[in-house]
Amino acid sequence: MTKILMVCLGNICRSPLAEGILKSKLPDSFSVDSAGTANYHIGTSPDKRSVAVGKKYGLDISNLKGRQFEVSDFDAFELIYVMDESNFKNVIKLARNNEDIDKVKFILNEIYPNQNYDVPDPYYGGDEGFENIYKMLDEACSIIANTLTSKK
Repeated sequence: MTKILMVCLGNICRSPLAEGILKSKLPDSFSVDSAGTANYHIGTSPDKRSVAVGKKYGLDISNLKGRQFEVSDFDAFELIYVMDESNFKNVIKLARNNEDIDKVKFILNEIYPNQNYDVPDPYYGGDEGFENIYKMLDEACSIIANTLTSKK
């Protein structure tokens, strides 16, 4: 089973949405999870705006709970997608070796190869920011799903 981890700062906005989107595009032979680099929201449900935009597109992420990224995640997951440069740096700081580092990728590089663009954090904005990140993540997750399922 291929295991994929989505990572953002608090694990309540971007990464749970990315988790839900990618899960919806992959067969059950894949596992998708999410985590945050910070410990602000451990055990917390996703932001209501992420839940609402997911629901708008037929996804229910309301049951997910925030957790913090741990070194053991390098062993548990084959692919680790980060939402922005800050997440990338925080995850890489915990890497034990090059094998760990090689698992970490910017999610928007799926759309814009080698550009390392950030998925903007919508937390302090309005509902439109959540709509925008949904569209970005949906496009990136479609590419990820197509790539992963064509290898099987």
